[in-house]
Amino acid sequence: MVGEGGGSGMRRLRDGRGTLVVPGEPTGVSVPLEIAASYRARTKGLLGRDSVDGAILLSPASGVHTFRMRMPIDVAYLDRHLVVTAVRTMKPGRLGMPRLRSRHVLEAEAGAMAGWGLRAGVRVAVATDA
Repeated sequence: MVGEGGGSGMRRLRDGRGTLVVPGEPTGVSVPLEIAASYRARTKGLLGRDSVDGAILLSPASGVHTFRMRMPIDVAYLDRHLVVTAVRTMKPGRLGMPRLRSRHVLEAEAGAMAGWGLRAGVRVAVATDA
């Protein structure tokens, strides 16, 4: 599992699939996750899609835009320890301000993150598919 344990930071992610684990009571939430770690995958992100199954993690990333997007999205900014520093909802055609401490950006359909209990201060984990 990436982001677990007491080490400083996390191992470098690769493009692929995994699971986002959001802690909570009583069991937490597991969300299907698409990982975009290459420049090409990060650049494409959610562009041209009408929906997303779960979430997409852009890594490394400190900011996003929603130009050419078809839907509003939730954006969570994560630090190097996978702690959420901010969550914003962005409409299509917007430019988000880069967050200096952000190392990863999580995107999902607007409204999804509140349902998962994802908010500032929550530390998530990423389980990658082998």
